[in-house]
Amino acid sequence: MALHRFSFSTLVFFFFSLTTTTISLFEPDPDSISTVYELLPKYGLPSGLLPDSVTKFTLSDDGRFVVYLAKPCEIEFDYRVRYDETVSGRISYGSITELKGIQVKRLFIWLDVDEIKVDLPPTDSIYFKVGFINKKLGIEQFKTVHSCGVSSGSCGGSWKSFLQLPGMMNEAEMLITE
Repeated sequence: MALHRFSFSTLVFFFFSLTTTTISLFEPDPDSISTVYELLPKYGLPSGLLPDSVTKFTLSDDGRFVVYLAKPCEIEFDYRVRYDETVSGRISYGSITELKGIQVKRLFIWLDVDEIKVDLPPTDSIYFKVGFINKKLGIEQFKTVHSCGVSSGSCGGSWKSFLQLPGMMNEAEMLITE
């Protein structure tokens, strides 16, 4: 009977050792990463989530990070995205939580992006949490690092973006084509 207890406790020890080892495989060594664009894929995230204007970044052992950009900027994906000069959050395999410094424009309003997640195992989708809304987008547009445009500020911007109402235009096109 003692042999069975020893075997069981050995099995439990082996299982927890294996689990800890498996979990640590998903945690990259921060010292082996020289750029944030190398860091993101090691956490299962596309490198194009951040613009090409990153000047430096810090990463703590608990996954908290701070990314510094040369200046605030905007990039056009499926939606217009604005990056503050400092972007911060907590990274873990497949997600960024507690995100600060990234906003998305919907009609005339800039909304904070709170979380970014990908499916595990990976698929062609990425999810952005804005408030209580989760938006699923194609991951392909985030695989390459994009050049950063200058942020237009809260009152600036072009007349084209001011006059364009994407939701209404898409609905009008749908009515015309059906």
